[in-house]
Amino acid sequence: MQCFASGSTELQGDNMSPIFDDSSNKDAKYENFPVGSWLLSNKLRHHIICFYNFARYADNIADNPILSPKEKLKLLDDFEDTLMGKGEGDPTFQKAIDMHESLKKSGISHKHCRDLLCAFKQDAIKSRYDDWTDLVDYCALSAAPVGRYMLDLHGEHKLAYGKSDSLCLSLQLINHLQDCGDDYQTLNRVYLPMNWVNEAGLDLIDLGSNQTTIALRRVIDWMLIGINGHLDNSRPLPINLQSLRLSLETSIIYQIAQKLFQKIKENDPLSKRIELSKSELAKCSFMGLASGLLNKW
Repeated sequence: MQCFASGSTELQGDNMSPIFDDSSNKDAKYENFPVGSWLLSNKLRHHIICFYNFARYADNIADNPILSPKEKLKLLDDFEDTLMGKGEGDPTFQKAIDMHESLKKSGISHKHCRDLLCAFKQDAIKSRYDDWTDLVDYCALSAAPVGRYMLDLHGEHKLAYGKSDSLCLSLQLINHLQDCGDDYQTLNRVYLPMNWVNEAGLDLIDLGSNQTTIALRRVIDWMLIGINGHLDNSRPLPINLQSLRLSLETSIIYQIAQKLFQKIKENDPLSKRIELSKSELAKCSFMGLASGLLNKW
């Protein structure tokens, strides 16, 4: 990931942010869910893309291998100030300016964006999670706001938050298992409950190998039990949504989560990143559409 044009960290005085280049090898294709899908309304697409770009930019700051934790927090604080309309609107943070304008037009609270920034600030300074609850609490900031934003954007009732949270947490936890080796090797982050790591006798250095050990498999299986509980809780979400477009989109995302869950259960995430093939994605889309339409009529 290239983050500085000069290749080094440069501070422009005590009150200035580091110069940050938003280059990233992650994009919408990397996600476990469709970004700006054709199913969603054209009227809302601009807001969705603004939200995605906002989150991706902040995530790139938190994942930057060159910046120090202090520099990351400074950038994220300034990014948040720009989101809130403070200062003169630094063009470096254009995506926060765009999000600020989007929120004004849509009337949606800035809370979801700020919760995401809390998660990214946590990523800047925290690399281990004590137990399952600690990890899920992190995902409540890094994943749940995405679903809540989408619900608010479509005018859905806040009673849907709970099941939406479960689906988003499932996707985030699945993503952590997909990337457990890469996260450890490139960022020294471990999104596994450390009490389970210790109980299983897992040496974290094994995350750097190309084959899952028995101990790591045990931790993964324990996490899959928790993920399965969240998936079960999220199952009724699509049918409970008023927006047909969002309902169908959510139904597809649920199918994607189920398929990825099954693939992680049956495969080794260290030997190769577990993801869906084009044919598997097409099948999930078809099943999600069919299930969503049947449930609506």
